[in-house]
Amino acid sequence: MDIAAIKSSHRLIKRWDYNWTPLNKGYTDKTLYINVGSALIADKNVSPLMKEKFIGGKGYGLRLLWDATKPDTKWNDPENEIIISSGPIGGITQYSGTGKSLVVSISPQTNSVMDSNVGGFFGPFLKFSGFDALELQGKAEKDVIVFIDGINHFVEIFEAPYEAADSHLLAEQLTEIFASNENEKKNIGVVSSGSAAEHSLIGMLNFSFYDSKRKKVRLKQAGRGGIGTVFRNKKVKAIVCKIPGVKGNLNNVVDLEAIMERGKRFNREMRELDDKQCQMRQVGTAHLMEIMNDHDLLPVHNYKFGSHPDAYKINSSVWKSHFRQNNPDGCWIGCNMSCTKGVDDFEILTGPYKGQKVLVDGPEYENAAGLGSNCGIFDPQYIIETNFYCDTYGICTITWSTLSAFVMECYENGILNKERTGGLELRFGNSKDALELLHQVARGEGFGLVAGQGVRKMKELFIAKGWGDASFLNDIGMENKGLEYSQYMPKESLAQQGGFAMTNKGPQHDEAWLIFMDMVNNQIPTFENKAEALHYFPMFRTWFGLVGLCKLPWNDVEPETNAQTDEPAKVPEHVDNYVTIYKAVTGREFDKHRLIEDSERVYNFQRVFNLRRGYGTRIYDRQPYRAAGPVTSEEYESRAERYDKQLKEKTGIDPSGKPTEEKMKLIRKYREEQYESLLDAVYLRRGWNINGVPKIEFLRKIGMDLPEVIEVVKNFQ
Repeated sequence: MDIAAIKSSHRLIKRWDYNWTPLNKGYTDKTLYINVGSALIADKNVSPLMKEKFIGGKGYGLRLLWDATKPDTKWNDPENEIIISSGPIGGITQYSGTGKSLVVSISPQTNSVMDSNVGGFFGPFLKFSGFDALELQGKAEKDVIVFIDGINHFVEIFEAPYEAADSHLLAEQLTEIFASNENEKKNIGVVSSGSAAEHSLIGMLNFSFYDSKRKKVRLKQAGRGGIGTVFRNKKVKAIVCKIPGVKGNLNNVVDLEAIMERGKRFNREMRELDDKQCQMRQVGTAHLMEIMNDHDLLPVHNYKFGSHPDAYKINSSVWKSHFRQNNPDGCWIGCNMSCTKGVDDFEILTGPYKGQKVLVDGPEYENAAGLGSNCGIFDPQYIIETNFYCDTYGICTITWSTLSAFVMECYENGILNKERTGGLELRFGNSKDALELLHQVARGEGFGLVAGQGVRKMKELFIAKGWGDASFLNDIGMENKGLEYSQYMPKESLAQQGGFAMTNKGPQHDEAWLIFMDMVNNQIPTFENKAEALHYFPMFRTWFGLVGLCKLPWNDVEPETNAQTDEPAKVPEHVDNYVTIYKAVTGREFDKHRLIEDSERVYNFQRVFNLRRGYGTRIYDRQPYRAAGPVTSEEYESRAERYDKQLKEKTGIDPSGKPTEEKMKLIRKYREEQYESLLDAVYLRRGWNINGVPKIEFLRKIGMDLPEVIEVVKNFQ
């Protein structure tokens, strides 16, 4: 069906005209509410209290979700919301990495609060259309599209029966429909998901951006926690935003010159230092592949091992050969990091798009490591194709990687077999059947329906059916709070174990990435040092999600003199850049200490939100033992010299002559005790009690002593 026919099939359900509010100091102080079930559309004022306490981005999402839901609201209840918000810095074009949005919802995987960050055009475009956040609630009867016209200032909901389900087609179709000409394509942002999100709990959202050099619509992902599943459960096919264009000072900042000066500094660093440091403009985050392998941190075979002799087949030089070079690959306007790499004209070999040539965004490090080494598949063709299908089908590549590796280890151990998988031989390295499993999820059939539930629910199913030992399954199932681990091997970094398992939403590296500080550079040797790092860095990174920033420009290129500073891990000059930019946008009195304080309020609010939903205590910060040490004798013996040395030096036990099984029990006891001691130290530093609950006096100190917050917390003191 051609574009004209698709457009003519739309049936308008509701149109709502609004008075446009231009941005002032990074805010409109308005939010947009849309209920796709009742077709109610309205705007709401942002109260001064909400603005002061929650800042924007994730903070606004958490506050709005709290107000919209009850403690027992389920992910698929109509009252669950998806909130999209950028933040006051989001949308400026004079500094790199300022196009991020945060998406918040109740997760199908964790049954608690999920947040996921994403690039692309939609978040800033929503702001320019007059709204600091979008609340999407209700459940439509048939597939609908929401259109926000930031030019003529109206919002429409209409039935959309014929658009494609999968994102790479849908985003192109909607860009064609709403752009009057080629030039207008860069003024359209689309949020969509895909067919696999309809049949699984691991759906994600794609946010489009238009690549003017390639003249192609491209995609960035809000991947974690199944928010795309919520989106499709609400029968929302897409949200589209159109604006007049991006230029000048749309945020109406207080001091544009200060922002431009810091932007010029950073752009010089990118020009002069990136090639020597991380090569983000050449390979993006895939530069980490050989670094992780060399330091025994690359996940291999469901996090059993940290390196592999075949890892060179998928290292950064391989990806560099696939990526177009000397192309401004930014997912937001004005970003000079250019890390959003892509593979052009890639020919698909399997599935519904077999034989077609497509543009694949990535692979990034997480995809290359997760789809590749963690599944024992060292084949770039497979990784690129799976990356494409995960994106267009609308499922999280990190989650898919980790659950696939779990399935493969279960198969290798006889927990699964061909009878139980419907004929699929899901061993490590079997790329053919691994891809078929992904296609099954999109079709809603076979073992794909099981895999699409995620690691936690698969563990529960396998245990209930008596297919495997419960303790073994819980040890190797790399999930915490119901969310699958991202792709770093934390066994030798106690701080990174905490950085994964102590997160509010589940093990995602965007909160604390401390492996190098802890394991390579030995910068945080004591429990107190680790606790300080697990306080500062999660708070600092939370702030990025409040104001609309990408974290990559913070430390993926560093000033030449950074190593000589007092705190090189914090990159002080870049922290000062962010303080300056925030003041220049908002006019608010601000410094590096207030940055942490703003984040503490929101971070602790999210912890209390988890408590409100029945989670958020110490037991939910437990980690699977595979994250901390060797589950199998194969693992222990692969690093026997290391583990034997630790037993002797750390516990005073001589391992000589002891069988592997006994040594495994001894090292496990030591490592589990270390982790519990880490929890104690971090809770103390964060102002929480021994059960991981924020203390009331601490909430008062940081200004998060709202009556509704205290009402929840007092039951846990």
